[in-house]
Amino acid sequence: MTAVPAIPVPAPVSFPEFAGPPVWPASAVARPGGDVALAGVPLTGPAERYGTPVHVLDEEEVRAGARAWRRALPDADVVYAAEAFLCRAVVDWMADEGLGLAVRSADELELAASRGFPADRMVLHGAAKSPRDLRTALRLGVGRIVIDSPCEIARLASQVPGPEPQQVLIRVRPGDGAEGEFGLSAAGGEAEDAAARVLGQPCLELVGLHCDPGSGAASPSPSPEPYARAVRRLVVLLARIRERCGVALPELVIGGGFAPGRAPGTYARRIQGELLRACAESDLPVPRITVEPGRSLIAPAGVALHRVLAIGRTPGGRTLVAVDGGRDDGPGPAPSVRMIGRVSSAPMRTATVVGRLGGPGDVLADGVELPEDVRPGDLLALPGSGARGVPAAGCPAAGRPPVVAVRDGRARLLVRRETYEDLRARDIGL
Repeated sequence: MTAVPAIPVPAPVSFPEFAGPPVWPASAVARPGGDVALAGVPLTGPAERYGTPVHVLDEEEVRAGARAWRRALPDADVVYAAEAFLCRAVVDWMADEGLGLAVRSADELELAASRGFPADRMVLHGAAKSPRDLRTALRLGVGRIVIDSPCEIARLASQVPGPEPQQVLIRVRPGDGAEGEFGLSAAGGEAEDAAARVLGQPCLELVGLHCDPGSGAASPSPSPEPYARAVRRLVVLLARIRERCGVALPELVIGGGFAPGRAPGTYARRIQGELLRACAESDLPVPRITVEPGRSLIAPAGVALHRVLAIGRTPGGRTLVAVDGGRDDGPGPAPSVRMIGRVSSAPMRTATVVGRLGGPGDVLADGVELPEDVRPGDLLALPGSGARGVPAAGCPAAGRPPVVAVRDGRARLLVRRETYEDLRARDIGL
């Protein structure tokens, strides 16, 4: 991170880091005394009120990202990938902004339904759906169920109550190795065979193909090319299905994995252009596109706040700054770190921010610049922490952190801190 000098003026100023690709939420400004405000809320406030670690989400940043995707693809469906982060407030935000919701479990389905989210705008994913997942989806009447393996076809068909068929998508691996391990192979004919089987089930309605070019990548792809390649290969598969089964499928879902901070229009133009070209070459009607952004909406809107507990050095001379959180509290190493709450005139030094639970993988940020006089009690802000801010399973040694939303100068608690009483209530063994 580039060293940021102390701010001598009383008015808020934008971060110098914003000269390049955004790392912090767009509303972030530096304030006198070394503080940082997000959506008009000084970050020291949530840290003092709710304790640390705590995750702060800029609500308007999330909503603006959703609107940007809808503007970029006005004739497509935009579906939020709930695996990035889900709570009741986020369900409401997505409903307000006209997005669909892609979930992976019965509990997520029930959560969305409890907020009145339209079932026909929900999609059930999952490489290995449980019987409860399928029962819940069918009871609620979800719009689409993604079939990830051949064995799911008969299993799902046997549970559809009727009289209307359940609409389904087939998840496909287009064949370039960038789409993860799950789904049915397009190159080997597995996906084509599955399509024929689904079309033979009166209680299932095959409406399209699904793939996820971003799911197999170690980090989100800033390039639209993996998506363009996937579109080309899926259109070829659509043409083979039409030739074999006499059906032109009307939908094509190309998943998520988009890079946070990358303009949706960059992906949209490349995807749409490739789709039109490929369909013209195959003499196919152009299917409706669906995209599933998740991390790209949530991660840029989040800032994690941690207190420094200890300072150390490795035998090789590397500076370690241990804080009161850990990798279990967030999505992975932060791209930047800033000390907030006080002004330091000390020189900057390269440091590694580590969690208090230890272990070689408990690294929150590596190779970041912090003042040489950073000390226990200092408050660190780690941007880009919105995705998976509250993990599905916490470490028994520490409860999961709270999540706070900020908007228009006000903060509100979305998810409270997990307490010892919560952990004890789940531990019923004798």
